[in-house]
Amino acid sequence: MHTVVVGTSGTRASDVLAVARGGARVELSDEAVAALAAAREIVDALAAKPDPVYGVSTGFGALATRHINPELRAQLQRNIVRSHAAGMGPAVEREVVRALMFLRLKTVCSGHTGVRPEVAQTMADLLNARITPVVHEYGSLGCSGDLAPLSHCALALMGEGDAEGPDGVVRPAAELLAAHGIQPVELREKEGLALLNGTDGMLGMLVMAVADLEKLYRSADVTAALSLEALLGTDRVLAPELHAIRPHPGQAASAANMLAVLKGSGLTGHHQDDAPRVQDAYSVRCAPQVAGAGRDTITHARLVADRELAAAVDNPVVLPDGRVESNGNFHGAPVAYVLDFLAIAAADLGSIAERRTDRLLDKNRSHGLPPFLADDPGVDSGLMIAQYTQAALVSELKRLAVPASADSIPSSAMQEDHVSMGWSAARKLRTAVDNLTRVIAIELYAATRAVELREGLTPAPATRAVVDALREAGVQGTGPDRFLAPDLAAADAFVRDGRLLAAVEKITGPLQ
Repeated sequence: MHTVVVGTSGTRASDVLAVARGGARVELSDEAVAALAAAREIVDALAAKPDPVYGVSTGFGALATRHINPELRAQLQRNIVRSHAAGMGPAVEREVVRALMFLRLKTVCSGHTGVRPEVAQTMADLLNARITPVVHEYGSLGCSGDLAPLSHCALALMGEGDAEGPDGVVRPAAELLAAHGIQPVELREKEGLALLNGTDGMLGMLVMAVADLEKLYRSADVTAALSLEALLGTDRVLAPELHAIRPHPGQAASAANMLAVLKGSGLTGHHQDDAPRVQDAYSVRCAPQVAGAGRDTITHARLVADRELAAAVDNPVVLPDGRVESNGNFHGAPVAYVLDFLAIAAADLGSIAERRTDRLLDKNRSHGLPPFLADDPGVDSGLMIAQYTQAALVSELKRLAVPASADSIPSSAMQEDHVSMGWSAARKLRTAVDNLTRVIAIELYAATRAVELREGLTPAPATRAVVDALREAGVQGTGPDRFLAPDLAAADAFVRDGRLLAAVEKITGPLQ
């Protein structure tokens, strides 16, 4: 099994994906263990002094003015975890919790938190045992970190609360730890706080969304090319010299992908035949511009994610010179903004895909295709209601594009008076990515049927390969009306698991 080694200098997106989705094992580097021990010596020294130090010998948030006596500090650390584990609603996905736990471990291993090596090792042990704490949908404001989600994870380290075992069954965390020979941790000064202060939940979801959207944008280039072909459009608008004079890299990449998919098509270039038109509609002609803008947004989001993956987000932090200083690095604004940017881009990509689908179904705009791509229009409804479903998904995408990061709500007796709402931005982006996949699948379903209806014209080898692979996957093509939901579900799976791209890239080579 793949192993990810956690050091002191952050981690990579590929490591997050390997742990969150691939179940990779986690190990601490010798460098990380040494840094953990060195930072802990600084915390222990400060704890022994009479001077109050936030997070070490004081209360938290609006209660930071109280100095806590040594005999109560272990209880203080337990209490912050228990009281902050206040999430509500459904449990979030296992991959989200694993990403969150791994990213918290990444910061702990930086040597800036003051957590003991044995606590960090226990965090790795839970990941390796595939014990996943139950984390709830609601509870994070995205400032002071993803407090409630991280608290539920810390609670499991203490042998409290509920967790999901490797078999998917939820049990008391104490039972799961005992079954895997893991000793619950007894938290000491600063450790409870250090386990809670971070942007780990929203960052983990950002990393996964970027990976998913990169694949979806390549898939959308394929379905846009299929629609252009089915509508007898022109591929001349995809010429690289046209995109070079507006040098957005994402736009050029999308146009190049579409051109590669359409290479050798006998359907393109017929826009001057029976019903001459000078230009294709915007949803066809401007596909690279819209998809390209989204691609460039993903590039920016990846840059922000990489910076955050290199960060040590905690408050207070232990500095190499021995200072323990308060800061605001836990504020989620940088991550929250790009999460919202991606939701906006996803909504627009879904919107333009739906417009192409509608054009394929409208006999007045499809340039010779039957109404709704029906076998016997009037007796058959064809894909009429598939477009309704797509329209409903796009409408939801637009609602999900309303930025969470534009909101803030005060908390902690006005001590935490401006928050990022980054967790909320991440949660709605996950829904947006899920819905966008379905939107692209419906365009794929309609466009492949439309290509098949162009009798006497030969599609491009790449699009022919898509049609053949989709049919082999059990998604039926032309013919009388049938129960449509299973076909749409199979098309969704075909996009989601990468078979669409695999079919194309056997012909074109890797798309950009």
